[in-house]
Order: sequence, then C-alpha cells, then structure tokens
Amino acid sequence: MDARTIVVLEGYETGQELLYEALRVLAADVIGFTLELQRFDLSLENRRRTQNAVVHEAAAAIRSQGMGLKAATVTPEGRDDVGSPNRILREEIGGQVIVRTGRRIPGVVPLGGAHSPISVVRMAVGDAYGAKEWREGEGDDEVALRTERIERRICRSVAEYSFLLAARTGAKVFGGPKYTVSPTYEGMLKEEMDRAADLHPDVRYEPQLIDATFALLIASTGDPMIIPALNRDGDILSDLVLPLFGSIAGSESLLVAFDESYQPRALMAEAAHGTAPSLQGKNVANPMAMILAGAALLQHGDEQAQIAARAIRESALEAVAEGVKTPDLGGHAGSSEFTDDVIRRTKTKLEVWAAL
Repeated sequence: MDARTIVVLEGYETGQELLYEALRVLAADVIGFTLELQRFDLSLENRRRTQNAVVHEAAAAIRSQGMGLKAATVTPEGRDDVGSPNRILREEIGGQVIVRTGRRIPGVVPLGGAHSPISVVRMAVGDAYGAKEWREGEGDDEVALRTERIERRICRSVAEYSFLLAARTGAKVFGGPKYTVSPTYEGMLKEEMDRAADLHPDVRYEPQLIDATFALLIASTGDPMIIPALNRDGDILSDLVLPLFGSIAGSESLLVAFDESYQPRALMAEAAHGTAPSLQGKNVANPMAMILAGAALLQHGDEQAQIAARAIRESALEAVAEGVKTPDLGGHAGSSEFTDDVIRRTKTKLEVWAAL
C-alpha cells in the first residue's frame, strides 16, 4: 500500500462537509508531508448520471493504491435506482471484514459501564445483505422468502483477524453467532472461531450466542473485547456499541481486504455515521470520526505517516478532553472550530516530537 496516495470518495450532504474537515487535517502543512489525493464524486446525482460507473472506477483505484477515504453517501430507496455504493465498493475492493471500535471519549461518561475498547469485526459481504428475496402466493397465504449465503473464506477472515487484533491489543475474543439454532449456516463462523482459537492459544476466548452477547455487553466491564460477527449481526451490534461510549461520531469504520497472510492489502476508512441531512450547512456536526478515519489510513503507512496518525488521534481526543466539544457531546464548538483545534494540536505535537 502507498500511504502517500489516498483515493478520496466524495459524498453527500453533511458527509461531504465532514470529509472536507478531515482533509484539512491531512494537509501537508499539518502532517509534514504531501498526500496525493485521487478524487471520485460519489454524490447521488453523479452515481445516477454515470449509472454507478464512478463507483466501479473508485473501487479499482482503491485496489490499485491500497487506501481510500470515503464520505457518507446516500442509498436511494427505489428498487430500480442506483442502490448502495457501499455494496459495490466492498465487493470490488475484495473487502472481507468491517471493523468498528468503540472507545472512551475523554470527558464523556459512557453508558452501561463500558470503559475499555470494544471492536466489532463483521463480515463485509454476504449474509442478509445481497440476499435473494421473493414472495409467493396471495392474500393471507402470501409468504416472503430470502436466500442468504456466507462463505468459509470470509468466516475464516473474520475469525483470524479477530484473534490477530485481540493478540495485538491485549483484548479477549467474545461473542459469536447463534450457532445452536443454525448449526449449518451460522455454525460455519463458530467453526472458524474455534479453529482460530486453537491457532492462538494465548488469546482469551469466550464464545457466546449473539443474543447473550447483546445482554452481556451491557454488564461486561474492564477487559477490551473483540466481537466477531455475521454481516447483519455486526451491523446492528456496532450501532449499539458505539453509542455506549457517548456518540456514534467517535469512531471510524474500516473495510479491510487481506493478502494470504491476513495482512491488510487494501483499506477503505469512513465514519460510522450517515449523512445527517438535518445538520447540513449548520457547522455543528462532529467531524471526529472522519478525522480518525484519515488517521487510521496513515497508521498503515511508513514511520512518518504512523507518527502523524498518532498525533492526529491524540489531538482529537485531547481537544474533547479539554472542552472543545461539538453539540452531540454536550459542547458548543462548531465543526470547523473543532477541526481548527485538532490542527493546532497536531502541528504542535509533531514539532515537539521532531525536536526531541
């Protein structure tokens, strides 16, 4: 992957505004080196105009360069419309897992006693998303049917990456699918989790059914956790985990494609939240998740990029800790004001670290 080239996927409404704030932090005069940005317009209008050709072009660019930064986009409701760009991107980039991590936001009281980081590692493709659906019969006898599909290689990627991440962060692998009710379908993920546990005996492993995972999540405190999940389960689970720490805007989302050794081959980072149309043009939305998404890409680059990533992450969290908060966190700072503070802190950190 070339950490000096980032494919930028421009989005819609507030999503595009927050992407702009994140790119301000990645400017050369802030991080100390120049990033080449390859831009693709994924607005709804342009996706319709190009019949999704722009989405396919963006995916090809991320496959080539290895890194993409995506703004929130809109998926229209119409069955005959352009559909979800995320589905196309995930499939064509070869993304196998989506990782979202809830973490403490300084000065924000978490819910349910959640203090240590919780990462949800879910399938990026298959399962309920992209399933074939149809209806048969009429009236009260009408039935709706759906054919879902998961693949062992994706199950293995979710399980193996979960254990590798747990080993790297000192976390435990916790949770799992409803393998007792669905031993053939959901049991495939459980089989791969058990296999990965055998390969990584030093990682603490506590498998749970998905319903028990939700229940125990609120009561579990202390240990950081990695939760492997099916696509649909993980989507719902991450929407619970992130708000436990105070705001869904406090975490980035990573789509990861792997090589044969389960090392990242391509990454696409974005905020976990949507386009928030009610906040568009008001300069009040929280840009922290998009800023952290940019830092997450730099973290996979060379040493200089990794140092910049650390400075950005620390600066974003320190800004909140010292009271520079957007309204969703109980503060009064605007989007641009928060970004200005992160930029100032990042510059100062990098200058001090260079002097040392």
